[in-house]
Formats: sequence, C-alpha cells, structure tokens
Amino acid sequence: MAKIVLADDGIAFDAYTLDKQALGGAETAVISLAESMAALGHDVTICNRCEAPHSRNGVNWQPVDQEFPAEVDLYIANRGDKLITKMPHAGRTVFWIHNPAGFLRKWRFLWRLMWVRPAIVFSGAHHLSTMPGWIPCGEKIIVPLGIEDKFLTARVSHEPRVKKAIFASNPLRSLDWLVDVWAERIHPLAPEAELHIFAGPQTYGSTGDRKAQKMKAILDHAQSLAHCGVVLRGPVPKAQLFDEMQQARVMPYRGDVGETFCLALGEAQAMGIPCVIQDVGCVSERIVDGITGFVANDDDVFARKTADILNDDTLWLSLHQAALASQRNWGWKEAAKAFANLIP
Repeated sequence: MAKIVLADDGIAFDAYTLDKQALGGAETAVISLAESMAALGHDVTICNRCEAPHSRNGVNWQPVDQEFPAEVDLYIANRGDKLITKMPHAGRTVFWIHNPAGFLRKWRFLWRLMWVRPAIVFSGAHHLSTMPGWIPCGEKIIVPLGIEDKFLTARVSHEPRVKKAIFASNPLRSLDWLVDVWAERIHPLAPEAELHIFAGPQTYGSTGDRKAQKMKAILDHAQSLAHCGVVLRGPVPKAQLFDEMQQARVMPYRGDVGETFCLALGEAQAMGIPCVIQDVGCVSERIVDGITGFVANDDDVFARKTADILNDDTLWLSLHQAALASQRNWGWKEAAKAFANLIP
C-alpha cells in the first residue's frame, strides 16, 4: 500500500459536493481519482479548500492550508503553481494539468518546474500537443480522464428515444453558437425536437462568479429561443444528469480550444448517446467518426447530421449500439491503475 497525497487549491469542494450540485470536470476528476486509488488499497489524502477534515469512500480530506502529511510515496499536484513545490521530500511528484499547456510558460510555473522536474500528466494526445517542447519537466505522460462506473455500466434502453438533444458543458464553450445553429438550421429540419441545456455559473464556484455576466448573456439568449425548442434547465447534480442522459437522443457540441478532454462527451458516449461535433480542440478524440457520431466542421453539415439522428430511428440505433460497444472500456479504475504505475 502506497501513501498518496492529491492537492488542489482551486475552488472549494469536499467529499459531498457532487451529491448536492454540479461540479466542474477537473474537480470531479480529483474526487474520482482519489476514491479509485483508495479502492485499489492505497492510503489517499486530498488536500484542498474543504472547510474541515473529514473522510469518505476511503479518502481522507483536509484543508490545503493545514500541514501536509510528512511522508508520501506519490504526490499529485493538481493545476496550481504553488502546489508543485509543496512536498519536496515526496517519493515522486506529478503535476496534473487540465488546460492547454501554454500557461506553463508563465514564470510562476517555470521556476517551480525547473526546480522539481515533476512528471506532467496530460489527458490525451491533443492535450500533449499544446505543450511547448522546451518547458522543463520530467516525463510527459498521457492518462485519459476516467468515466464514472455508473455511466459505463448503466442499463440503457435500445428503444428510440424522444427527440431531445442535450448540452451539459460550460456555457462559454460555444453555447451561443449552438443555440443559433439550433434555431436557424436544426429546428427547421426537426421542428418537434428540443435542446435541453444543463449549464450555469454555479458549476464553477468562484471562477463561475467572475464569468457570471458573460454566461448570463448567453443563457438569456438561449432562453429567448424557447419558441424553437430550446429549454433552459440550469445545472443539476450528477445523479439527475445521469437520469436525463438516459432519455437524451443526441449531444451536439462544437468543442472548444480550451478543452483538453470533455467529460460530458465521454459520459454521453458511454450511455450510448450519439454525438455531433466539430474538430475543435480535443473533442474528436471522444467519438469514432461515422460510427458513434459525426465530425461535421461545416455548420450546415453539423445541423443536418444532428437532425438526421433526431429523425432517423435506424441511424440513431446504429450509432447508439456502436457507442455502447466501443466507448465503455476506460473508467476511473483504469485511470487509477495508470497513476499507480507512477509510484516509485
């Protein structure tokens, strides 16, 4: 059994947050990885902005401003520059990043990377490609984010679903574009269909607060398109989103240059939901083009492919079954084993 510390100094969350509200992908990843490594038999502690020490699902939690455990085999610093140097005597330090890696050029990261030379963990080939080659570090390692077991093992119906599309990402990630494409190009082709939007600043804590006005403008615009079948639902806890996904027929999503994995697409595919995307950022890594969904870089083609999935039961079933067959092979257990391989 190894002793592992996973540290995060971003927004506040704890072991119970996911039960009560939506949470961003990076924060969800911290909880999921820690619990999965604990399930492998390791002694795992999360140091973050939780209010007080507590334990759940085999993981110990403590506030990040308290003294860290004295000795650890593996220290995983999540995102924050100040965390990189926090445990100089760890058996091994790993820096886990979730944004395109150009930010590592900043001096506050550079000097710490030069000193510690941690391995840097990326979530995919596209993510790794954003890393400037001269950045000082140890190994560059790809470990895709895991998909939660409940998505990988869910029993889903093969009966054609109602004509409901779903959006469950950050509103700043091209939702304004999507609702316009929906109203102008998809709705005329599938007038009975609805686009349900599960999004809002509440998901992103203080970061969401800073960007709330931008998000509000986009969400207000989406709400103004109710006559075109756009339904604003707001962010919901993971359990409710899981239930909604069991009823969703398609996930249309453009992608975003700032995204490095897209858990929403990964979860949708694991639930057998065909996805229509554009080749922006990492999202083409999440689907198999023509098999589990479509890459459609032209807006008209994007609209037609989305409408085809909404209208054609035979096409939907083919994509749905292919997604279930091919997109359920990498969960947090596999990701945890990959991280465990980094233990010295």
